[in-house]
Amino acid sequence: MTVGSVIAIVLLLMLVLLLLRVPVAVSLGLSGALGLVALRGINHTTLELGAVPFSETATFSLTIIPMFILMGMFAVRANVAAYVFKIADRVLGRLPGGLGIATVAASAGFSAVSGSSISTAATMARLSVKEMRAAGYPASMATALVAVAGTLGSMIPPSTFLVLYAILAQVSVAEMLAAGIVPGILSAIAYSLWIMFSGWRMRRQEQIVDADNVQDALDQATEINAAKLEKSPLGQLPWRGLVYIGLLFAIVLGGMYSGIFTATESAAFGAIAAVLILLFELRKEGAKGIWDGITNALQNTASTTAMVFFIVIGSGILSSFFIAARVPNMITEAVLSWHIAPSLAMLILLMSLVPLGMVLESLSLLMISVPLLLPVAVEFGFDPIWLGILIVKLIEIGMVTPPVGINAFVVAGTTGIRSETVFKGIMPFFVIDLVLIAIFFLLPDLILYLPSLVQH
Repeated sequence: MTVGSVIAIVLLLMLVLLLLRVPVAVSLGLSGALGLVALRGINHTTLELGAVPFSETATFSLTIIPMFILMGMFAVRANVAAYVFKIADRVLGRLPGGLGIATVAASAGFSAVSGSSISTAATMARLSVKEMRAAGYPASMATALVAVAGTLGSMIPPSTFLVLYAILAQVSVAEMLAAGIVPGILSAIAYSLWIMFSGWRMRRQEQIVDADNVQDALDQATEINAAKLEKSPLGQLPWRGLVYIGLLFAIVLGGMYSGIFTATESAAFGAIAAVLILLFELRKEGAKGIWDGITNALQNTASTTAMVFFIVIGSGILSSFFIAARVPNMITEAVLSWHIAPSLAMLILLMSLVPLGMVLESLSLLMISVPLLLPVAVEFGFDPIWLGILIVKLIEIGMVTPPVGINAFVVAGTTGIRSETVFKGIMPFFVIDLVLIAIFFLLPDLILYLPSLVQH
């Protein structure tokens, strides 16, 4: 059997297993192991399988992942997202589409402490979808907005995706996290502008276009919101939510940005600050409430960390097969043989992640794409940090597009609204994300300026 045949069989097997919803780690690891057996034999594969779990996970830089996850879990239990949403709703509620803009703003703020797209989507779905529906937002728009805004958790630091990419690409974690700030903020602004335009259009249209009387509902919601705002003085809002986010953001990004902390140290101090916030917020619930909050956060952190590390091991096995089969070299040689501009070749390779993201789970796509695309990017002289932001942004698209679209399913499951309805409202945001990717591709300095200022 030729090497090409083995590669084709391994890739096909991996895709079939992933489509059958076999756990990502098992799909990657099993496919890679069978490929190694076909190429190198059972003895070599046995030695490789014994070494990979240790070599892939016994890395000090990986300790940043459970620390960031723990910080996010403590923030969830401390109701930080609820506080931020109340403030955003109060401040932005009078704008056209104000409730939707508040949802995006709260998602961006919560992403700054959670580092998780799924956690952000699930939390905001519980907080905002019901209110948006009551305000006259179509179900497709309300749920799609939450699903897309949740993807900000993959870009705005501290992002698990950015950390994993930094480790896989062997670049600075601090620089990688700094690189996600501008793209994350610009994405939030772009989503907000679309919602503002949609809200303005719904308010101004002369004819009702759906059976729910959207215009009447919006007018009524405006009156209700105005009355609510008048009864909620600014001084009575939970401003401490913004203080918490600012504190955690300053510790994590400020510590790394200034060079006071390493990336791992900043994550640890962020987790300590988050548990202190949790203790303060749950002090009125007594010892039992505090104990339940801490144990719940620790249990969720342990399960999520185990899942991530298991995927890292599976990815390591698959990467060993790729290296043994010389797949990265083959891709580089094939791309060089196209005789086209490096930027065009890189764009073609990156855009291939869009259809792949529609059928592959986000973490598996990250683990597969980095060892394949990074050597090509380096050969062409592109910055690995720039590449990482584009890969993560493209993965975000896959998180909300059918049939896999994990964020869409999370929002559907949380709200009880059908997943088909969620996917129906995704298209405008899909176009917005493609435009943003084009901007980041053509203007790399938007991504690379902040990382260049990180102290080493």
